[in-house]
Amino acid sequence: MSYKVTLIPGDGSGPEVIAAAKRVVEATGVAIEWEQAEAGAAMIEKYGTPLPDETIESIRRNGVALKGPVTTPVGTGFRSVNVAMRKIF
Repeated sequence: MSYKVTLIPGDGSGPEVIAAAKRVVEATGVAIEWEQAEAGAAMIEKYGTPLPDETIESIRRNGVALKGPVTTPVGTGFRSVNVAMRKIF
């Protein structure tokens, strides 16, 4: 049996943290299929929001996600990605 998990590397130290966390999860021997998704300050330019709809849909579809740290720009009118995810889910 394999599990599909949304993987959100984040930004800043996020990709490094997620790379290590991913190795830990894979060391359990559980079969994981990672579905890469995006969130963070850099997504604003690309999607107009730090938490794109595609990322939300991936988490809904898979029912689980592993997310690294993400930056929320201060003073730009965007709420924290973490707060947004808590409200959505």
